[in-house]
Amino acid sequence: MPRFDHPPRIGIEDPVRPLANAEFEQIRELARRTFGLHLPPGKQELVSARLQRLVRNGGFRSYHEYYRHVLSDSSGEALMALLDALATNHTSFLREPDHFEFLRKSVLPALARRHSIYIWSAACSTGEEVWTLLLLLQDALPASRFLVIGSDISRKALRFAARGVYPADRVSALPRAWQEFGFTRETHDPDSYSVKPALRERAQFRRLNLIEPISWPARFPVIFCRNVMIYFDQPTQRKVIANLSASLEPGGYLFVGHSESFSGIEHGLEYVRPAVYRKPHEKGGRPWTATSWSV
Repeated sequence: MPRFDHPPRIGIEDPVRPLANAEFEQIRELARRTFGLHLPPGKQELVSARLQRLVRNGGFRSYHEYYRHVLSDSSGEALMALLDALATNHTSFLREPDHFEFLRKSVLPALARRHSIYIWSAACSTGEEVWTLLLLLQDALPASRFLVIGSDISRKALRFAARGVYPADRVSALPRAWQEFGFTRETHDPDSYSVKPALRERAQFRRLNLIEPISWPARFPVIFCRNVMIYFDQPTQRKVIANLSASLEPGGYLFVGHSESFSGIEHGLEYVRPAVYRKPHEKGGRPWTATSWSV
């Protein structure tokens, strides 16, 4: 008969009680109210798995205890940690490349005579879209001054974006000339590349919640807000589109994800092509020109 110096631990009970339906509803409502994130009923297991580490590390015995902690944390850090756990920060360089080709051929030529060009990358996640836009601007309009502002609600994603260090296999998706202009190999990690200072100084990153009113010193000729509205319900989508439209100059372009549709939503924008919309010019007015930004 086998002997054990330490008896085997059989049937150890998990100290955290499973996510109950009522607890899931509490978290669903909190995510919807604070971030606009739509979690349909079928996402209960996903929510449980993504929050499990926060619940265990915090020493909570149930998801309800954790939920009450998030509500009582006046610093907002617990709420941000919950968002970071639930958010899907998936993106890549040159994602949906036809958007960048349309921007190069049909939008940027009309902006070439401006003193400065400003583009907003809303819901920029870990920053790949920001750097892709900057590399495109540098390639298409090398004599122009430009700035790309990346925003996201996730502090974790923004820290990654601002750091600007990416695995080599992700950078390799870019054209060779863009790789050489924009990136340098990390000395301590040859499998990673960091954004060069010349490109980095043309980017800004800000934390923004798209469902809240947004104020900018001037409006943008181009806004990218792709693959985020699929996570919102229709009333929230309507609110986000209104906020984006208000930040867009007359004649300016809004790029959304190819999987996103404005069907059934009143928005006042003109359809240009799949996933591209344009704000109509104001009646009797001239195209608006940015004058209030500083680089």
